[in-house]
Amino acid sequence: MTAHPAPRQIRLAGVLVGLQGLLALGFAVALAVRAFTVEGSELLVRDIVGEAGYFGVVGVALGAVGLGLLAGRRWARTPAIVTQLLLLPVVYTLIGPSRQLLAGIVAGVYVAGTFLLLISEPAKEWAVALDEAARGEG
Repeated sequence: MTAHPAPRQIRLAGVLVGLQGLLALGFAVALAVRAFTVEGSELLVRDIVGEAGYFGVVGVALGAVGLGLLAGRRWARTPAIVTQLLLLPVVYTLIGPSRQLLAGIVAGVYVAGTFLLLISEPAKEWAVALDEAARGEG
């Protein structure tokens, strides 16, 4: 057990990142089902299966990061922050070019909220305390 338990903000972010992982896995399953039900060229089916595999890997990785945050692991905070930043262009595309305003706003609030939890003052203090403890300063 760590001497510096994760603050509520980190644990909540862990739940939200874990849900992102579950969504990615669900999308991977939906793509795999589509690949085996679509009538088309072998190349199309192979492309869909490849995309499903990609989202499967992303889903597993995000699930691991979410569990890491829930367990108060310092290593999980950075990939969670990077993921939220990488999702911002998705939010922009939903709101702008795709004209899916409601989906874009919901996704934007979700991503921004998760990001803000990860960079909140208690989250930063927790990360600094863990860094100092790892260096033997705390």
